[in-house]
Amino acid sequence: MQICVFEDKDYTNLLPLVYTYPVYELRCGIDTLIDKIIRKYKTKKVDINLFCRNYLAEIVKEKYGLSVNKIINDNCLFINGKIILDKIIPVEGEEEICIKDKTVIYARLNKEKSMLVTPENILSGKIWEKLKLNTKLVDLKYPLTIIKYPWNCIHQNNQQITKDFIELTANIKNKIKGELYPGTYILNKSQVFIGKETIVKPGVVIDAEQGPVYIGENVSIQPNAVIEGPVFIGNRCIIRIGAKIFAGTSIGELSRVGGEVVESIIHSYSNKQHDGFLGHSYIGKWCNLGAGTNTSNLKNNYGNVKVYIEGKLIDTEHMFVGLIMADYSKCGIGTMFNTGTVVGVNANIFGSGLIPKFIPSFSWLDVAHNKINTYNLEKAITTAKVVMSRRKLAISKLEEKLIHKIFELTKNERNFK
Repeated sequence: MQICVFEDKDYTNLLPLVYTYPVYELRCGIDTLIDKIIRKYKTKKVDINLFCRNYLAEIVKEKYGLSVNKIINDNCLFINGKIILDKIIPVEGEEEICIKDKTVIYARLNKEKSMLVTPENILSGKIWEKLKLNTKLVDLKYPLTIIKYPWNCIHQNNQQITKDFIELTANIKNKIKGELYPGTYILNKSQVFIGKETIVKPGVVIDAEQGPVYIGENVSIQPNAVIEGPVFIGNRCIIRIGAKIFAGTSIGELSRVGGEVVESIIHSYSNKQHDGFLGHSYIGKWCNLGAGTNTSNLKNNYGNVKVYIEGKLIDTEHMFVGLIMADYSKCGIGTMFNTGTVVGVNANIFGSGLIPKFIPSFSWLDVAHNKINTYNLEKAITTAKVVMSRRKLAISKLEEKLIHKIFELTKNERNFK
């Protein structure tokens, strides 16, 4: 029994976040999209394969230890990696291609047809047009979320934390495994999970009356922090003194967070340690927001926020959208981001003033002097090494290779005069 999780031609709508990983590594809720798929099939006897862009294949294989970009020589269930899989799709059954909103959700194919499917022809979209001619087409018979744009993750996060919490804690009787100091307050304790070796200091309020709170292992919640569920806080995070973490927020592993955070996703390994507001935003891996950084998540006229995707201004059809920042990017103290600002990979932003709504990857932006230049590639890698060493991690050769590749892929963005 074979499953193949793939990314399709519309992955470009999720750039710049997915320059550094496949679409199925986006975080929404407690974990990533691929984690949810693997979890659904963990009790089944299936082999899971992954399709992705070729330049990501080595690093994906190293991370997951699964077969990557190999032709499937068997009957196979192909699952689109940008869906939030809330319900198991049967691996065995009649051949069919399931479509929703012009997107192939899954395709259950025999061996002969499976061997025709490659990462390249999925990314071009050509294979589905060919297979539709002689394969049964079906509509999805139940609600399902497709992550088409970055803000879909943000606006689904609140609901998804709740769903993930139910699934992950269903068979756990004692959900409080960490140490609660005297003077901590937990509201609706049955909806709170606290992992082993986590410490919750005096004055902390964990309010799960409106939704669950899931806190991982080895987390430090410092005094007087307030956490209002639904919220997820990953392993080895630090929540700073007096932090205000509001509903709909996910904070991935090894992140350090303070100030005010509302309905935002911090993927992992990132810092927002100081006062400042982060709202309806998606922050990638290895990012740093300087002290006093603020994001606008609502326009003064209460209109829909528009966001630059692949050079086009897209109406999000949402009133609340903040900052979308890809991996390795950083901003200095007092940075003010407009609604719907997009920051590419490895950008460095500093100085006060009006910031553009789109900042290309590998940009060195001096806001105060209205100057933007290319961020030197070797200096960017050196900085990444220093940042990772502070978490007692080292950059791998594959990660360095990936950064070089993304620098090439994004060169046309940097048409600086």
